[in-house]
Amino acid sequence: MSLADTVSKIDHLNDEQRECIEICNEAAEVCEWCADECLGDEAMEECARLCRDVADVASLHARFMARDSHYSPELAEVCAGVCEQCAEECDRHDANHCQVCAEVLRECAESCRNMMSA
Repeated sequence: MSLADTVSKIDHLNDEQRECIEICNEAAEVCEWCADECLGDEAMEECARLCRDVADVASLHARFMARDSHYSPELAEVCAGVCEQCAEECDRHDANHCQVCAEVLRECAESCRNMMSA
C-alpha cells in the first residue's frame, strides 16, 4: 500500500492536509538523500546539516498532522521556515541532488504555510 493510500484512510484529514503529509514525507526522504550525498565535502556541510533538520522536522510535522495534534500549526511554521532556509542553501550548489531537494522543499514550505492558517 502506498503512502497516499494509507493517508487517504485517515478520516479527519482534508485533501490539503493529506497533500501536506505526503510532501512532508517526500521532503524528509529527499533531504536524507541530499545530506548523504553531501557528506565528506566541507563546502556542503551546511547543506547536509540543514537537510538533516528538515528531515526530522518534516517527518515530525507529518506525524502531528496524522494524529490531529493541536501543535500542528506551530510545527507547520517551523517546518516551512527550515524548508525555505534549506532550499536557499541547496540553490547555492549545482549538484543534482541539491537542485531536486530545493524544488521539493519549496513545495513543502508552501504546503506548510497553508497549514498554518488551517
